[in-house]
Amino acid sequence: MKPAEVLVVGAGPTGLVLALWLTRQGVAVRIVDKQSGPATTSRALAVQARTLELYQQLGLADAVVSRGHKVPAVNLWARGRRKAQLDFSDIGAGLTPFAFLQIYPQDEHERMLIAALHAAGVAVERDTELLDLDDQGAQVVARLRHADGTEERCVVPFVAGCDGGHSAARKSLGIGFSGGTYEHFFYVADVEASGPAIDGELHVDLDESDFVAVFPLADAGRVRLVGTLRDDEAAATHPSFDNAGQRALRNLQIDVAKVNWFSTYRVHHRVADSFRKGRVFILGDAAHVHSPVGGQGMNTGIGDAINLAWKLASVLQGRGGEALLASYEPERIEFARTLVATTDRAFHLVTAQGRVADLVRTRIAPTVMSELVKLRYVRHLMFKTVSQTTLNYRSSPLCQGRAGSVSGGDRLPWTGGIDGAVDNFSDAAELRWKIHVYGRAGDELSPWCEAHDVPLEVFAWQDGFGRIGLQRDALYLLRPDSYVGLAQPVLDLPALERYGAERGLSLGG
Repeated sequence: MKPAEVLVVGAGPTGLVLALWLTRQGVAVRIVDKQSGPATTSRALAVQARTLELYQQLGLADAVVSRGHKVPAVNLWARGRRKAQLDFSDIGAGLTPFAFLQIYPQDEHERMLIAALHAAGVAVERDTELLDLDDQGAQVVARLRHADGTEERCVVPFVAGCDGGHSAARKSLGIGFSGGTYEHFFYVADVEASGPAIDGELHVDLDESDFVAVFPLADAGRVRLVGTLRDDEAAATHPSFDNAGQRALRNLQIDVAKVNWFSTYRVHHRVADSFRKGRVFILGDAAHVHSPVGGQGMNTGIGDAINLAWKLASVLQGRGGEALLASYEPERIEFARTLVATTDRAFHLVTAQGRVADLVRTRIAPTVMSELVKLRYVRHLMFKTVSQTTLNYRSSPLCQGRAGSVSGGDRLPWTGGIDGAVDNFSDAAELRWKIHVYGRAGDELSPWCEAHDVPLEVFAWQDGFGRIGLQRDALYLLRPDSYVGLAQPVLDLPALERYGAERGLSLGG
């Protein structure tokens, strides 16, 4: 058996996706987790469109969509009345193959990923705890402790710490975790219930004192409730569903018949001071934690994993060097900092106390939102922001150029929403560099691509391509994670070759 090349610490969604992506690229992976089994409770529920697009490359998107639940609308309630209904049925139409809000709970999500990883020949090593790390320059020595108390010295080229907010990997590296903790206690409960709000839509009660969000699940009558605990000693010392904020539940007329499970948590807002130290990287909650507003946390961790996976594979297989590894932190940390700041502001709006805050939350915000979402532009802007399809790496040294309104570092626009157009995401399963041309490729490009083993896809030009930002006859060099690495308005083969050479990249193979 090939010795492990990457040790993944932590088998949540971030670690599992990283291990899957690396395995698909021929990298030998070892994944360990200190827990005896996968999560049985979770508060992460939303799987955003960009995550589903990236999951197409692993062949997982259809499974997530079929097993989860599409949310047709989001409802805002205040003082026992529905104040606004936001139609999500066409909110992302024409922007992505996954133009909807998908609910697929993290615990079920993890079981799917574990099964996919097992099918690829990799099993999670349970009851295995990381004690410390020693980066020796050419390799990393990880000290592991097993369930029986025995310790193991694991030597690998790289380590990825995906081990959550209390990350042993991050602590072993001495990386700071700046931020804080909100004062409120929250709960998440998996329940079987009935009432007007148990209708397959998402409902949020913005009461003066309590807060609850109702997330529909695939099973009829089963929902996840996320809300605040009562602010008293009983709730703090003996948390249970009886301590949940009952006023909000009464406002929504929710009749809970059965509580399948109940868990409490505190909400943190922190970003690690660095996402990398030498040959060790940190990802997911080990690198950033924030409020659940917007359903971004799990998706951001998965984005970290996919960003890092192709870079590690390239370096291990001799198709890239330090420039690739150095790009992981700046590409992901900027987004994490922005996300934490944005969700922090939204969280304060939802939970702030006082008469002014109550007025804004229960009257002004629902009224303004209900009017704004009538505008197609606003609905698209909301979707693009929450779905992470606007996330870009334009400032990355790996990205260069501009053709049409598409810059290096952008997510490639989707053509499948244009009548009669070929779906340009259909070749996503190839985890490698590739070139797209919309229009005519020119006589020199095809022989160059064949000589350099770079796949070339040429799409017949349609007027609709210009409307989504593509430029006719331009060259778009796509990275293995399907972001644009280089955009050339006019074919320039010497510049294309310099792009790879200056970054130490081998684009073929």
